[in-house]
Amino acid sequence: MMNQEKLHLINKIFNDETIRTVWDSDKEDYYFSVVDVIGALTESKIPKRYWTDLKRKLESEGSQLYENIVQLKLKSFKDGKSYLTDVLDTKGIFRLIESIPSPKAEPFKIWLANLGSERVDEAFNPEIAINRAVNYYNALC
Repeated sequence: MMNQEKLHLINKIFNDETIRTVWDSDKEDYYFSVVDVIGALTESKIPKRYWTDLKRKLESEGSQLYENIVQLKLKSFKDGKSYLTDVLDTKGIFRLIESIPSPKAEPFKIWLANLGSERVDEAFNPEIAINRAVNYYNALC
C-alpha cells in the first residue's frame, strides 16, 4: 500500500482526528504521536498525563510495547515549535489501542480481533488467503 493511502486509511480509522505522523522511508512505515492517539480515543482532558500513567503501568507489566517507543521531533499544535514526542509505528499503535480501556477504542479492538481470526482461518485453509488476495488485487485494478 502506498504511504499516502496508508495515511488516509489511518486518518479514517481515527475519524479524521488530527494525529501527527512521521514517515520513515527506511522502514517504510509511519510513526504516530502516542499522545494524539490517546487524545482521540479517551475522554482525558490531559492525554499527556494519561500516557504517563499508562506508560508506567505497561513498564511494570513488562509490556514489549514500552520498549518500542521512539522519540521524534513533532510540531506542537500550541506553539508550532518541534519537540521530542513519544511515537510508535503502525504495529505499536495498534498494540497501544489494545491497552486503552475506552468505548472509542472498542471498535478498533473488535476490528483487530476479526483480522486475527481471519488470519487463523487462512492458516488452516490457504484457499481463503488466495481468494482474499485475488479480491484485493481485482479491487485495485
